[in-house]
Amino acid sequence: MKGVVFTEFLDMVEKRHGADFVDDIIEDSHLSSGGSYTAVGTYPHTEMVSLIHALAARNQCAVPVLMLDFGHHLFGRFHANYPTFFVNVHCALDFMEGIENIIHAEVRKLYPDAELPKFEVEYRDAKQLRLLYDSHRHFEDLAEGLILGCIDHFGVPHQLQRENDVSGPQGKTRFILTRL
Repeated sequence: MKGVVFTEFLDMVEKRHGADFVDDIIEDSHLSSGGSYTAVGTYPHTEMVSLIHALAARNQCAVPVLMLDFGHHLFGRFHANYPTFFVNVHCALDFMEGIENIIHAEVRKLYPDAELPKFEVEYRDAKQLRLLYDSHRHFEDLAEGLILGCIDHFGVPHQLQRENDVSGPQGKTRFILTRL
């Protein structure tokens, strides 16, 4: 997993809870990296899982809720840090439709070793987009938070529906965005 996800997560935690709290969850997590991340580095996704679980334990909050919250936050950070991905994109459906072929294609050019989730467009019309999310990391909650952040960013109400394991056990997750 790319380090930018880790650095943004720890930055979010620090802004909300302080630097000592970040040190505490890093210590609680027993990370092989020691919790030292660079935005361009690559780290085991299991370290993110450990950090999230440590945060959940200290906050007495459910992991899925924290992942949704982090995903929403992360979308805002992506917008701030990568504004070129938003040029001439005017709605959430268009942005999400371009994740795989535009954004992930550019990320792969910069980081050929990146192991990105797949977002396959299953259906698209003027009011609806159906995406299949597929990742061996199973960060569906993070993906949902990113989508919710996207919807909020563009400011047009959408309904988001999530269907887990649409192709069998440990299968893909379908996200259905419908403009209201």
